[in-house]
Amino acid sequence: MSNNSTIIYTYTDEAPMLATHSLLPIIQKYASTAGINVESRDISLAGRILANFPEYLTEEQKTADALAELGELATKPEANIIKLPNISASVPQLEEAIAELQKHGYAVPNYPAEPKTEEETAINKKYAKVLGSAVNPVLREGNSDRRAPKAVKNYAKAHPHRMGVWTADSKTSVAHMNNGDFYGTENSTTVENECKYRIVFYGNDGSSKVLKDFAPLKAGEVIDSSVMNIAALKSFVKEAIKEAKEKNVLLSAHLKATMMKVSDPIIFGAIVETYFADVFEKYAATFNELDINPNFGLATLFEKIAGHAQEAEIKADIEKTIENGPRIAMVNSDKGITNFHVSSDVIVDASMAALVRGGGKMWNKEGKEEDTVCIIPDRTYAGFYDAIVEEMKQNGAIDPTTFGTVPNVGLMAQKAEEYGSHDKTFQISGEGTVKIEDENGTTLLEQNVQNGDIFRMCQTKDAPIQDWVKLAVNRARLSNTPAIFWLDKGRAHDAQIIKKVEKYLQNYDLTGLDIRIMDVKDAMLETLKRGREGKDTISVSGNVLRDYLTDMFPILELGTSAKMLSIVPLMNGGGLFETGAGGSAPKHIQQFLEEGYLRWDSLGEFLALQASLEHLSQTQNNPKAQVLADALDEANAKFLATDKSPARKVGGIDNRGSHFYLAMYWAEALANQTADAELAATFAPIAQSMQENEAKINEELIGAQGKSQDIGGYYQPDSTKTYAAMRASATLNAIVDSL
Repeated sequence: MSNNSTIIYTYTDEAPMLATHSLLPIIQKYASTAGINVESRDISLAGRILANFPEYLTEEQKTADALAELGELATKPEANIIKLPNISASVPQLEEAIAELQKHGYAVPNYPAEPKTEEETAINKKYAKVLGSAVNPVLREGNSDRRAPKAVKNYAKAHPHRMGVWTADSKTSVAHMNNGDFYGTENSTTVENECKYRIVFYGNDGSSKVLKDFAPLKAGEVIDSSVMNIAALKSFVKEAIKEAKEKNVLLSAHLKATMMKVSDPIIFGAIVETYFADVFEKYAATFNELDINPNFGLATLFEKIAGHAQEAEIKADIEKTIENGPRIAMVNSDKGITNFHVSSDVIVDASMAALVRGGGKMWNKEGKEEDTVCIIPDRTYAGFYDAIVEEMKQNGAIDPTTFGTVPNVGLMAQKAEEYGSHDKTFQISGEGTVKIEDENGTTLLEQNVQNGDIFRMCQTKDAPIQDWVKLAVNRARLSNTPAIFWLDKGRAHDAQIIKKVEKYLQNYDLTGLDIRIMDVKDAMLETLKRGREGKDTISVSGNVLRDYLTDMFPILELGTSAKMLSIVPLMNGGGLFETGAGGSAPKHIQQFLEEGYLRWDSLGEFLALQASLEHLSQTQNNPKAQVLADALDEANAKFLATDKSPARKVGGIDNRGSHFYLAMYWAEALANQTADAELAATFAPIAQSMQENEAKINEELIGAQGKSQDIGGYYQPDSTKTYAAMRASATLNAIVDSL
């Protein structure tokens, strides 16, 4: 890239993708006044599929591998990337995207879930790169610094969101395994000498199979292995079903089948198969013939039995099981979509945070709220949720008007911990031992396994751990806030990390700082106690826990995790700016397609852009970028103070209207600032035109609402149609484009 004053703005999926069509043209025009290029790169699910299958496409259809390009850029000092939420694809989502691309004339192959031939195996491997959390591990070449900006926190205190009521007699509880889970089987070691490792299964029958061939390990890396015993899992699920039935409450499952794309769909399938054990037993032959896999949930099962001679009979038996068993929590009561329909519908960090905010309730099929038994099988993180549920029963819901704030410093650089385990997670066929061994045949770690068990190896590099400790100390000092490392001494992996944290903390002068290491349960209780007293506490956590913390506390404090400022200081000096959290909002795009109304809140994008411009001004010595950043900061504060975020229903300000107000407030701030006369002169007429035409612009934007939209595709929309839908005010477009 010739011009280092370049910001890469990622093009992703669903609601953020729609919002980009409205917001990016504004950003590009405003940034150009400071000599900044804002370029787009397509890392959407459809874009990632096309990039991986060039041999199936015509020359015109071939797509650059934008994700690989950005992964390379993230290791360079000039990197400045704004990352919007993307689809972490489940298998059903992948299959829908493939079908849509094929309909659009792209001859990409079908996804072979259970490959039978060499060709199918090769295709399956390529699609594995696209499934689940394919984007974040590639871009995250740094650790995470997430916090609620002051303006956002103050707004939330002044305008508290609705909280559910917790009572001491709530029957909601977290059900987890007590043995045979990843937590109980985990072993861990710190690598002493640089070497290569491989993962091999040795069967009790004398057979052996290389699961992963040699890959490098550096001295100082922490490696773990663990096993989820499938028989123990199923017997635990039976107990949880019994508990929910006895308490007469809902039953719900909470997993992360998108991020933990190998292990969690299998765990989800075991839950579905155990709940519907009688149905799977009775129709074993039919299900075998139709290739029904419980890992894909009820939605795929219903699709596959459609039109079959036994369809009505199977559906009746499923209904009967639900009537006789505990009721299943619903994802969408109106559409009859249960918590067991699709694994990617039950994302634990979002679903459990919503449950805690809602007073421990989930929805039943009548659309009413009820208590629930939450199945979170693995104790590695179940204790996190168990602790907060029990604390809420004791002390009631938090008060957002007085609660402190809980920023997070998260270890995630270079595929740290479990999210980097996709290529090292396997479902085992047969009984025997899985060994992690070096090139000399020395066993580094080993696990006994039964048929169907899930084996997982994780790897955490040393440089990211050092950087994480440094970031925690810096944040604690800069904000004068206590920091707690959430590390569980009873967990094998965490015990290794604790040794490193204690060692690397010695590199810093900690005078006047309050830095502690606490077990997850204790850290949760201490953080809640301080928060209820109005005090702030930095949570310092590993990668998966980072995800859970940066949904839980923002959803309790702010009502949403999408308004967080999420900065990733890249280890080689660049910056990655993530636009909040909270996923890519499929319900938002569905509402837009049905009634031309997008309620996606782009505040996350506004905040990330401000941080990105500031970073650019500092690293590229561009003073105009700082003026843009300061003015945007002012505009963000006014945007919140005047409550211009999207309303929920047609007739209010939607996402496009909120972009107009942000653009107007930003132009006003630029026109009124005195640091750069040239920018003030450029934006004075822009601000004036927007103010004079405010009523007309609103009329055009609101007039575009209320009718269904055709944008030519869900995963790969037609850009001309999408721009037409999302830039619905000709007046606003003319003002912006005149820059």
